[in-house]
Amino acid sequence: MHASRLQLCCLAAVGVALAACADSGTVVGPAASRNTAVDDRTKSVAPTVIDIPGATRTLALDMNERGEIVGRFTSAGQNHGFLRTANGTITTIDYPGAIFSVASGINDRGDILGWYSVPADPAVRHGFVLRNGVFTSFDPPGSTFTNPLGINNRGEITGRFCTLANCLAPGLGSFHGFVLRHGRFTIIDVPGGNETNAFKPNEEGAIVGGFGESGNELLFVLRHGRYTKIPLPNGKAITQDDGGINASGEIVGTYCDGAPPCLVGPADNHGFLLVGNHLTSIDVPGANATSLTAINVQGDMVGGFTDSNGLAHAFLLERHGQ
Repeated sequence: MHASRLQLCCLAAVGVALAACADSGTVVGPAASRNTAVDDRTKSVAPTVIDIPGATRTLALDMNERGEIVGRFTSAGQNHGFLRTANGTITTIDYPGAIFSVASGINDRGDILGWYSVPADPAVRHGFVLRNGVFTSFDPPGSTFTNPLGINNRGEITGRFCTLANCLAPGLGSFHGFVLRHGRFTIIDVPGGNETNAFKPNEEGAIVGGFGESGNELLFVLRHGRYTKIPLPNGKAITQDDGGINASGEIVGTYCDGAPPCLVGPADNHGFLLVGNHLTSIDVPGANATSLTAINVQGDMVGGFTDSNGLAHAFLLERHGQ
């Protein structure tokens, strides 16, 4: 069996690497397993390509109900965050004094989440929230590499962190997930997993993420203290970089054709949409790689793709009204 490909039309042309990093403590709960089926439907949509002017690489990482999109881009060798409004207006987001910034999450109130590094410690990453024009920095205790990935309207923040001197890419064993609620960090480690990455929370507080187990990389959903493990059809490995879940429980992410570790790169990546037990593969026609990172309440999705020339672009898929 092969997952059907969601055919994307009218695209111009994602070798996108998400910056990937724990402290003692664990969210412990019983684990269930859920199987997915292959969706045999084919859909056509008209995506919007998002390229920041002057950028050599652009990736969209999250989107809220209003259609505001945040992400990252590279220009003149430096990485910046960005906010794109529904009408296409772009604002650069850089943490004050930082040499590296990413905008990774946004909620419906307009609170923006991200991470950054400073000249004194360029290899160390810190998390931040930008709310009402004010930046607030944060890190889980002992973290040397903080990657916050999602924020919901309750202000709950999820992501990953590492306490090692040298943190490897997601999927190579360096990371623990976390949730930050009411100023308190709780570590998320899937029982039996060798690494956990918490992607995003939805408005009901359910958290989607990725973890490694027995040589494979799978999805999990953490809801009310209970983990549900979700393997993809045919044993496909997901990337533990990023993904998303909306209020309806629809999940997006990225998988690879090859063996783990599954990393977001210039080839071998496919986006997917998981609705209930039905999975649909999503590829940009003509692209060497496609990744999906977020889905909002309307079912609109964002991500990135690599074109045939190896250039990386962000894109928006609008599902509502179709």
